[in-house]
Amino acid sequence: MEQDVESPAISRHSKIREPAGKDLPKQLAAMDRARKVQRYVQKDGKCNVHHGNVRETYRYLTDIFTTLVDLKWCFNLFIFVLVYTVTWLFFGFMWWLIAYLRGDLDHLADNLWTPCVNNLNGFVSAFLFSIETETTIGYGYRVITDKCPEGILLLLIQSVLGSIVNAFMVGCMFVKISQPKKRAETLVFSTNAVISMRDGRLCLMFRVGDLRNSHIVEASIRAKLIKSKQTKEGEFIPLNQTDINVGYDTGDDRLFLVSPLIICHEINQNSPFWEISPAHLAKEELEIVVILEGMVEATGMTCQARSSYVSSEIKWGYRFTPVLTLEDGFYEVDYNSFHDIYETNTPACSARQLADMNGRARLPLTWSMASKLSQQGLAPEAERQDPRTQRNGDVANAETESNV
Repeated sequence: MEQDVESPAISRHSKIREPAGKDLPKQLAAMDRARKVQRYVQKDGKCNVHHGNVRETYRYLTDIFTTLVDLKWCFNLFIFVLVYTVTWLFFGFMWWLIAYLRGDLDHLADNLWTPCVNNLNGFVSAFLFSIETETTIGYGYRVITDKCPEGILLLLIQSVLGSIVNAFMVGCMFVKISQPKKRAETLVFSTNAVISMRDGRLCLMFRVGDLRNSHIVEASIRAKLIKSKQTKEGEFIPLNQTDINVGYDTGDDRLFLVSPLIICHEINQNSPFWEISPAHLAKEELEIVVILEGMVEATGMTCQARSSYVSSEIKWGYRFTPVLTLEDGFYEVDYNSFHDIYETNTPACSARQLADMNGRARLPLTWSMASKLSQQGLAPEAERQDPRTQRNGDVANAETESNV
């Protein structure tokens, strides 16, 4: 895998735009195919998988904290308000019940009577006292007396449980707010992936970028090919996941994502695209899922951004338009051209066919002559059976022809 930062010497006015070389019927056909494709991962990174018939729903309650964090904001806020309201009402009822059982409500006008809670004359005042106790507001109008041991016990219980509720709910809200999911919104992937030649080899490439000035620390990139397959034994594996090497063996998968980078996958014998040609690619039902991970510099939390490319979004014979230019004392990134591609000369064959053609072009003279004679059926039977005799005969014939 190679990571490209475009040359800073490129002028701003020399950018090549993608030519509109496709006619309208082909565009409509491509759009129709794209509409029928069922994605495994959406372009925005959301996984298009729904879990059905989950019977062991109690497992969600065993990890109630994660369950609350994963809820939508509307449900999370509703539960937040509900928990506090229920606890206030419950302990308000308990304070009212103590006052009722002790007869405090029957001696409201008796100045000689010592109630459990001063100035508690009904359920509403008991509810307000519960709020003041749990939130430690302490207005000073309603106070507990030392002649009520059951009230002192209830005060201790409410203080402890109130602290637990505060820690649980405030912690849940804090984790919900500080989740790095929104940070992934500023990590962008190119709309299309491209296949073109690079250093004499066919390569699959896509571009990633970070819109923020605060960087992603320890950023790394991964890619998966999602494609159903059938084994030799006849077993059908839906949505089989195959690793796409984007530099794991060389360390190029670890990114310094300060400016947009072009992630490159070399299509070699170990690549799942080794035998895929442009015609084959147009008929394939496959999806490339790319995953960018790293730590948010501001919070230290791990962030993950995802995107995907279906076969109609993989452009054969294109390259990415450079977006980095050198200005007066700094480099500038033009994100208006981040998704732009332009057409380039690329062989319309698979990487395997290209390697075979290059291999035949590099064969020695004796091997090429022998292969031609064998294909034409002109070589003797013994020479065709013995490759060494075949090569010696070719050399002798070549020397005879040169002497003549």
